[in-house]
Amino acid sequence: MINITLPDGNIKSFENSPTGQEIARSISEGLARDTVAVKVNGDTLDVYLPIDHDAEIRLITTKDPEALEIMRHSAAHLMAHAICRVYKDAHLTIGPVVEDGFYYDIDMEPVSEEDFSKIEAEMKKLVKEKLPIRRKVITKKEALDFYKDEPFKTEMIQDLTDGTISFYEQGDFTDLCRGPHVPHTGFIKSFKLTKVSGAYWRADPNRPQLQRIYGTAFFDKKDLKEYLHFLEEAKKRNHRKLGEALDLFSFHDEAPGMPFFHARGMEIWNALLAYWREEHRAAGYVESKTPIILNRALWEKSGHWENYRENMYVTKIDEEEYSIKPMNCPGGMLLYASRPHSYRDLPLRQAEIGLVHRHELSGVLSGLFRVRAFHQDDAHIFMTPDQIEAEILGVLQLTERIYGTFGLGFHLELSTRPEKSIGTDEQWEMATEGLRSALELYGQEYKINEGDGAFYGPKIDIHIQDALKRTWQCGTVQLDMSLPERFDLAYIGSDNQRHRPIMIHRVIYGSIERFFGILLEHFAGKFPLWLAPVQVILLPINDDLVPYARELSEKFTQLALRCEVDHRTESLNRKIREAQLQNIPLILTVGAKEKEKGTLSVRTLDGNVRHGLDHESFFNRVFDHIAKRKIELEIFAE
Repeated sequence: MINITLPDGNIKSFENSPTGQEIARSISEGLARDTVAVKVNGDTLDVYLPIDHDAEIRLITTKDPEALEIMRHSAAHLMAHAICRVYKDAHLTIGPVVEDGFYYDIDMEPVSEEDFSKIEAEMKKLVKEKLPIRRKVITKKEALDFYKDEPFKTEMIQDLTDGTISFYEQGDFTDLCRGPHVPHTGFIKSFKLTKVSGAYWRADPNRPQLQRIYGTAFFDKKDLKEYLHFLEEAKKRNHRKLGEALDLFSFHDEAPGMPFFHARGMEIWNALLAYWREEHRAAGYVESKTPIILNRALWEKSGHWENYRENMYVTKIDEEEYSIKPMNCPGGMLLYASRPHSYRDLPLRQAEIGLVHRHELSGVLSGLFRVRAFHQDDAHIFMTPDQIEAEILGVLQLTERIYGTFGLGFHLELSTRPEKSIGTDEQWEMATEGLRSALELYGQEYKINEGDGAFYGPKIDIHIQDALKRTWQCGTVQLDMSLPERFDLAYIGSDNQRHRPIMIHRVIYGSIERFFGILLEHFAGKFPLWLAPVQVILLPINDDLVPYARELSEKFTQLALRCEVDHRTESLNRKIREAQLQNIPLILTVGAKEKEKGTLSVRTLDGNVRHGLDHESFFNRVFDHIAKRKIELEIFAE
């Protein structure tokens, strides 16, 4: 007799070893139809596998979030199955689930999005067939014999240490896999292939280049429709397209992965940094600057030469090796060590907008989101052990103020000691509890990532959420017990003895280039007035009014407004339309009436038009909006 304990505490007994499907059917037929997998004593298994021992189980149905991941894994197999039918020479590698979908890396002829329809058509045929998806277990030798004509699968099997290998069959298709999967292909009804890109086998540029085909799948057609709408909206907001259309930045073959910021882009950049500096001065930070190139001895001392060398650009000066800095931290250590410190000097909050360079593979470069040259808003806070909680809390509060200004929500994750780490148990306990107690005091919910901290200390990762509810990890707060030790940093305590400071690394914007790109997509190119590269554009309705428009422009510029005049001989409607396409917040029409009466006619990006505004009212509203860094497009609301 097999006793099965359900989540509500009820026990069901079976004479023979029941499957998850049979357990579900014993409750209701509807439940059996919706059951995707079963969790047995914490392990997730296929629904058709027999349970041969007493166990606590939970049925995973199509309504459970984890069922979506299982189904998407099965959808990756479904896509691979269809591709192998359509492209006979295709060779499979791996096909994992990723956020919002799945992908499969395949060695095959190049494909484009135009080819997706025939792959999807084959997938739909397989769905209609409702092919059972069944797990098989064989020996490693049998697996190698079975996959002898599949070089990538053979390599993967050879790397496995287990004596047995599991794979899954669905009709005439077999794939190496741990599972679990949905019971049959009929569960995968609502899917869509979304994009294709290149990827090197095992991320090695010396290995074959593969086709990485992405897709997504949902149990509900409505959910798929909503997601595809989201993708369309995200495509409209693509920062690379907006950056070109709004003349903000560009990339050039002469410096791959290194963005060129145009004049308009620099206006946004400078506004971001001016705000950053304002907030940091108010929070008690001092700003510093360290060199871009430092010698090898420093990088050996910091540990980067040993652990990060492949990502560093190296050069020789006077026969000595130097590196362009991939991180600001070692320079910050030299700054601290440049003079003696007392406990009375601490905490020392030392910030830097540092330009760093990292050698990223060309295949992973992605607009401003993944570049080789970028600026980090680093800060290194040196403190005594009893100051940890207050300093972490201060960083979190500063982060909240800054992200809130842009209308960005965020959530927090605490990552604890990994298997490979440096430092004593006491140091780790002190550091982790310092972070934890600061988070508790801060009062916002947080997730714990066990074992995901840096090797030198625990950390808090800060994930922002944009207007499309996408999350981006930008900010991070890390406690470091390694660099102060390596650089023999010290302060003199109240006991007149030498002590080692505790150090925080932290960023808020993170990579400023990446944050710029996130904001560009978050605002869909319609920056709030205080950030807009051109805040005001003057549109004279004829050539005779161009001199007056220029007079106004000079006045606005003297008042620190970013202003342009469109003096082209074009129709007013065309000028207005083009100004709107450039997302200029304040579009001022300059006509004879406005000149005569000394008033302004203003059109804002929300579509509202105000006539007859006197200059004082205009400036009061505009400067109030800018001073408060409001993000609303409506500037002249009653």
